[in-house]
Amino acid sequence: MRILLVWILNAVALWLVTLIVPGVQIQDPVHAFIAAIVLGLVNALVKPVLVILTLPITVVTLGLFLLVINALLFWAVGSLLPGFHVAGFWWAMAGALLYSILCWAFSTLLPRR
Repeated sequence: MRILLVWILNAVALWLVTLIVPGVQIQDPVHAFIAAIVLGLVNALVKPVLVILTLPITVVTLGLFLLVINALLFWAVGSLLPGFHVAGFWWAMAGALLYSILCWAFSTLLPRR
Protein backbone atom coordinates (compact mmCIF):
# COMPACT_ATOMS: atom_id res chain seq x y z
CA MET A 1 0.00 0.00 0.00
CA ARG A 2 2.81 2.38 0.89
CA ILE A 3 4.63 1.81 -2.40
CA LEU A 4 1.46 2.69 -4.31
CA LEU A 5 1.09 5.89 -2.32
CA VAL A 6 4.75 6.80 -2.92
CA TRP A 7 4.26 6.18 -6.65
CA ILE A 8 1.21 8.46 -6.75
CA LEU A 9 3.01 11.19 -4.81
CA ASN A 10 6.04 10.96 -7.12
CA ALA A 11 3.75 11.29 -10.15
CA VAL A 12 2.14 14.35 -8.55
CA ALA A 13 5.61 15.78 -7.88
CA LEU A 14 6.55 15.23 -11.52
CA TRP A 15 3.34 16.91 -12.64
CA LEU A 16 4.15 19.90 -10.39
CA VAL A 17 7.64 20.07 -11.91
CA THR A 18 6.07 20.41 -15.35
CA LEU A 19 3.94 23.29 -14.09
CA ILE A 20 6.92 25.14 -12.61
CA VAL A 21 9.79 24.36 -15.01
CA PRO A 22 8.92 25.37 -18.59
CA GLY A 23 11.52 23.06 -20.19
CA VAL A 24 9.91 19.90 -18.76
CA GLN A 25 6.66 18.76 -20.37
CA ILE A 26 4.29 15.84 -19.91
CA GLN A 27 1.34 15.18 -22.20
CA ASP A 28 -1.13 13.87 -19.64
CA PRO A 29 -1.33 12.34 -16.14
CA VAL A 30 -0.93 8.78 -17.49
CA HIS A 31 2.49 9.70 -18.83
CA ALA A 32 3.32 11.24 -15.45
CA PHE A 33 2.64 7.91 -13.73
CA ILE A 34 4.71 6.01 -16.30
CA ALA A 35 7.56 8.51 -16.02
CA ALA A 36 7.44 8.29 -12.21
CA ILE A 37 7.85 4.50 -12.42
CA VAL A 38 10.71 4.75 -14.89
CA LEU A 39 12.45 7.48 -12.87
CA GLY A 40 12.14 5.34 -9.75
CA LEU A 41 13.58 2.30 -11.50
CA VAL A 42 16.43 4.29 -13.04
CA ASN A 43 17.25 5.86 -9.69
CA ALA A 44 17.18 2.45 -8.00
CA LEU A 45 19.11 0.45 -10.61
CA VAL A 46 21.31 2.73 -12.72
CA LYS A 47 22.16 5.56 -10.34
CA PRO A 48 24.08 3.45 -7.77
CA VAL A 49 26.32 2.09 -10.53
CA LEU A 50 27.00 5.59 -11.85
CA VAL A 51 27.71 6.89 -8.36
CA ILE A 52 30.31 4.18 -7.79
CA LEU A 53 31.89 4.68 -11.23
CA THR A 54 32.14 8.44 -10.75
CA LEU A 55 33.24 8.35 -7.12
CA PRO A 56 36.62 10.06 -7.73
CA ILE A 57 35.09 13.07 -9.50
CA THR A 58 32.32 13.20 -6.90
CA VAL A 59 34.88 13.40 -4.12
CA VAL A 60 36.88 16.09 -5.95
CA THR A 61 33.74 18.20 -6.48
CA LEU A 62 32.61 17.63 -2.89
CA GLY A 63 29.48 15.81 -4.01
CA LEU A 64 28.24 18.37 -6.51
CA PHE A 65 28.73 15.91 -9.38
CA LEU A 66 25.77 13.97 -7.97
CA LEU A 67 23.57 16.84 -9.21
CA VAL A 68 24.96 16.27 -12.71
CA ILE A 69 24.21 12.54 -12.46
CA ASN A 70 20.63 13.29 -11.36
CA ALA A 71 20.18 15.75 -14.23
CA LEU A 72 21.59 13.32 -16.81
CA LEU A 73 19.32 10.51 -15.63
CA PHE A 74 16.29 12.84 -15.62
CA TRP A 75 17.20 13.98 -19.14
CA ALA A 76 17.72 10.39 -20.30
CA VAL A 77 14.29 9.33 -19.07
CA GLY A 78 12.82 12.37 -20.81
CA SER A 79 14.53 11.31 -24.03
CA LEU A 80 13.41 7.68 -23.83
CA LEU A 81 9.75 8.04 -22.90
CA PRO A 82 7.17 9.34 -25.34
CA GLY A 83 4.92 11.89 -23.71
CA PHE A 84 7.68 13.11 -21.36
CA HIS A 85 10.07 15.71 -22.76
CA VAL A 86 13.00 17.59 -21.24
CA ALA A 87 14.28 20.45 -23.41
CA GLY A 88 17.96 20.37 -22.43
CA PHE A 89 20.55 19.76 -19.76
CA TRP A 90 19.88 22.88 -17.71
CA TRP A 91 16.14 22.24 -17.75
CA ALA A 92 16.95 18.69 -16.65
CA MET A 93 19.09 20.07 -13.83
CA ALA A 94 16.28 22.35 -12.64
CA GLY A 95 13.65 19.63 -13.09
CA ALA A 96 15.67 16.94 -11.30
CA LEU A 97 16.48 19.25 -8.40
CA LEU A 98 12.86 20.34 -7.99
CA TYR A 99 11.61 16.75 -8.43
CA SER A 100 13.97 15.54 -5.71
CA ILE A 101 12.89 18.28 -3.32
CA LEU A 102 9.18 17.65 -3.95
CA CYS A 103 9.54 13.87 -3.59
CA TRP A 104 11.39 14.36 -0.31
CA ALA A 105 8.75 16.80 0.93
CA PHE A 106 5.91 14.44 -0.01
CA SER A 107 7.66 11.48 1.62
CA THR A 108 7.80 13.38 4.91
CA LEU A 109 3.99 13.55 4.81
CA LEU A 110 3.68 9.76 4.82
CA PRO A 111 3.27 8.02 8.16
CA ARG A 112 6.17 5.99 9.51
CA ARG A 113 6.00 2.24 9.18
